[in-house]
Amino acid sequence: MSISEVLFEQRDATATITFNRPHARNAMTWSMYEALLKHCKTVEATPSIRVLILRGAGGKAFVSGTDIGQFREFREENDGIAYEKRLDAVIDRLETLTTPTIAAVDGVTTGGGCVMVAACDIRICTTSSRFGVPIARTLGNCVSATNIARFLDIIGPTHLKDMLYTGRLFSAEEAVTAGLVTHAVNPEDFDAVIADYAETIAANAPLTIQATKQMIHRVQQHRRIDSELGHDWIGRCYSSEDFREGVSSFLEKRAPNWKGQ
Repeated sequence: MSISEVLFEQRDATATITFNRPHARNAMTWSMYEALLKHCKTVEATPSIRVLILRGAGGKAFVSGTDIGQFREFREENDGIAYEKRLDAVIDRLETLTTPTIAAVDGVTTGGGCVMVAACDIRICTTSSRFGVPIARTLGNCVSATNIARFLDIIGPTHLKDMLYTGRLFSAEEAVTAGLVTHAVNPEDFDAVIADYAETIAANAPLTIQATKQMIHRVQQHRRIDSELGHDWIGRCYSSEDFREGVSSFLEKRAPNWKGQ
């Protein structure tokens, strides 16, 4: 990974992480996930940082999930289980930061990118943004129990089933209605709204905000099931013929031929 694929900047009390792989719609590689973990550690260790903003470069995508090329060699059940464990660890680290987080979404966000957005405290997008986890149309894998629980906390079972069963992308308006997004704003107002939110949060009592965030997380964790309860389906999906067909068809830019095997 070029170090420029994940940018980090601090200005006053606000830090910004930018996923900078616009030619691939900011699809995440393993090294980019590792860079995100590193920057989360930096934020946690820097008391002067009161707010963290996450955004994607290029104006077309926040994060379009994990780079599909990294799934080429998946064959065994443990391949999928190990991947989902690794992704869960990254998302959990982001969600449990004591520093409040703002997802600044301009464009499409899919798959792991949508999970990343759900893990942030405040979620603001432009009116042209779209959100979804279209794996039923594209890859034929599944979402971990941990991330199912994360989505259920935010958008509930009705909207989640709509998103996952159809594989369609929610418009910004639908995302706001579902609760996936806090606000959708006009593109010309986007940066100003993000800055205003960050400045407002940074100016407030940090212990109050940290306590609120941690207590919300504790309640959510108490309600969530053990992630291992979903490993049977993760293993089955990721080791299936359908998943291999999904990866191949995606990389070959053709429609998949599902067999249910």
